[in-house]
Amino acid sequence: MHRATVAIILMLASMSCAAERGPEPPPRVPLETARAVTLTRVVEGLEKPVALSFAPGDASGRLFVVEQVGRVRILRDGKVQEQKTPFLDLRARVSTRTEQGLLGLAFHPDYARNGRFYVNLTDTDGDTRVLEFRVRAGDPDHADPASERELLHVEQPYANHNGGNLVFGPDGKLYVGLGDGGSAGDPQGNGQSDRTLLGKMFRLDVDAHDAGGRPRPEIVAKGLRNPWRYSFDRATGDLWIADVGQNTWEEVDVLPAVEVAAAKHDGALPNFGWNVMEGRHCYKPASCKPDGFIAPIIEYGHDEGCSITGGFVYRGHALPALAGAYFYADYCTAMVRSLRHDATGALRDSWDWRPAIDPDSRLANISSFGEDAQGELYLVSLEGVIYRLDPAGASAPAG
Repeated sequence: MHRATVAIILMLASMSCAAERGPEPPPRVPLETARAVTLTRVVEGLEKPVALSFAPGDASGRLFVVEQVGRVRILRDGKVQEQKTPFLDLRARVSTRTEQGLLGLAFHPDYARNGRFYVNLTDTDGDTRVLEFRVRAGDPDHADPASERELLHVEQPYANHNGGNLVFGPDGKLYVGLGDGGSAGDPQGNGQSDRTLLGKMFRLDVDAHDAGGRPRPEIVAKGLRNPWRYSFDRATGDLWIADVGQNTWEEVDVLPAVEVAAAKHDGALPNFGWNVMEGRHCYKPASCKPDGFIAPIIEYGHDEGCSITGGFVYRGHALPALAGAYFYADYCTAMVRSLRHDATGALRDSWDWRPAIDPDSRLANISSFGEDAQGELYLVSLEGVIYRLDPAGASAPAG
C-alpha cells in the first residue's frame, strides 16, 4: 500500500487505534441474485477520480469524471476522450491536500438548453467554493472559462471534512452538503450551530439570485459530520446521505422526500445528531441527551471499515432484481453493500456484495459511485479505475 494512500485513509476516517466492534455484518447477497450480476472494468488510467456524472438531455451518452487534482474529463464509449485540453481544467486553482481538491460536479436539469453546470472545490486557501460554468458555444466537449459565476464561498477552519458533493434535487435546486469544518470531534460545535453552513445540508436556487448575483442558501438538515456522498432516489425523491464517522461508527441517513420539501431554515430542522451522536450512540456519553435526533437507517463499526462512501438507489433497467436497493461502500476496506427499506422506513434486504462481485479483491479505495442517464450504477476507485454493475453473461453496454 502506498504511503499517500495510507495518509488519505487516515485523514478521511480520523480513526482511533482501537475500533469498537459494530453490529453483525449483513449476510451475503442471495446466490440467485448474485449470479445475475457482474462487475465490469470500464476504464482505468484516471488521476484520482472522485465523482462521475452525466449531462441531462445529452444524447451522446457521454460521462464526465471529476479528478481530485482539478480536471473534469469525458468518457465516451468506455474510453477517456483524447483531446488536448479536458472539459474543464481548474488544476491551478485547487488545493489537493488529503481530502481537498475538485470534489463535486452537477449538471443543470435543463443542461441541454442552457449548458450550465456546477462544481464544488476547495481553493488554494482551503476554502469551499461552488462555481457555475457554461459549455462553450459550438463546442460541447469544453467548458467556457469566461462564463464562471461564483455561487458560494465558505471559509473552512481546517483541511478536512469539506464535504464536496453537488446534487440537483427533484425540486430543481442544487443541494450542497458541508462537513463540520474538520479537525476531530467538531471542536467549534458547527454541527449543532445555527450560525454556520458547516455541518449542514442546504440547497441553492441557481435560477434565482440576489442583487449580488448569489442564491440564498436554505438549510435542509443539520448535525452532519462529513456527508461526502449523498443522492436522491429517482423514483421517490428521498435523500440518502452517507455520513463519515469519527472514531467508531459510519452511518447512512435517509430524509424522506416530504421532509426534504418541508424543511425550512426558520423552523425545526431535521437533525442527524453530530456531535452529540455518532451513529446511534452518544459521542460524549457524560453530557449526552439523545432525544430529538434522527437515527441512521444503518450503521457499521470501525471493525469493518473506516470511511463510508455513499452511492445511489438503483433505478436502472439492466438489473431489475436490484430495483430500489441503495448501494454504499467503504473507502478503506472496499466492502460493497446494499439495503432496501419499506414504506414504514424499516430496514430490509441488507446484503454484502463484495464476495459475489469482487472475489479476487480487485476493488480498492472506493471514492464514489456514479450513474448514467439510464440509471446504471458505477463504482469509482481513487486508484484511477471505474467499474460498472452489469448483467452476468450479457454483452455489457459501452460506458
